[in-house]
Amino acid sequence: MHPAGPAAEAIATLWWVMLAGATAIFLLVVVLLTLAMRPRPGGGSERVWLQGMGLAFPLTVLAALLAYGLVIGERLLPRDHPDRVTVRAEARQWEWRFGYEDRPDLETRDILHIPAGRPIDVEITSLDVIHGFWVPRLAGKMDAIPGHVNILRIEARRPGDYAGVSAEFSGPGYRTHRFTVRALDAADWDTFLEEGAP
Repeated sequence: MHPAGPAAEAIATLWWVMLAGATAIFLLVVVLLTLAMRPRPGGGSERVWLQGMGLAFPLTVLAALLAYGLVIGERLLPRDHPDRVTVRAEARQWEWRFGYEDRPDLETRDILHIPAGRPIDVEITSLDVIHGFWVPRLAGKMDAIPGHVNILRIEARRPGDYAGVSAEFSGPGYRTHRFTVRALDAADWDTFLEEGAP
């Protein structure tokens, strides 16, 4: 509900649009039920109500929501970007290890450092079972699957710490399987790459 990056903002907007569409359909159904319960002298035009409002309106709203959802989904796909940074996220019971393309010898545990204001492609995998990588304020959820690499684009608009969770049942203890994404300004990012984690 408090997005801090473009992907999370797109997902939040999609949620609000889908809520508005669902509300419109719900209100229409309530109106149709109310009209259906009213006695009508001399019969009525049930067929017009059923076809025109009972079918056409919901189908139009649902088609519009589907089209909007597909457009948003396409926008969330990772694309080439000149400022893109690639990091690696490797899950295991019960920790996350993060590696950095710009500094291959550097690895952090349970804290992913990223530069603020730049798109980050997170290459997500697992060593044991399926885990879920989710930083709600930055992007949607992506599964970490053994032997497979999934790529999720995240971006933090401002420096700060963002809570991440392993949002996939992966055995007893998964509820405490958490990590932090620490977004750094440009100077702190350069210092991190030079000196490593504090």
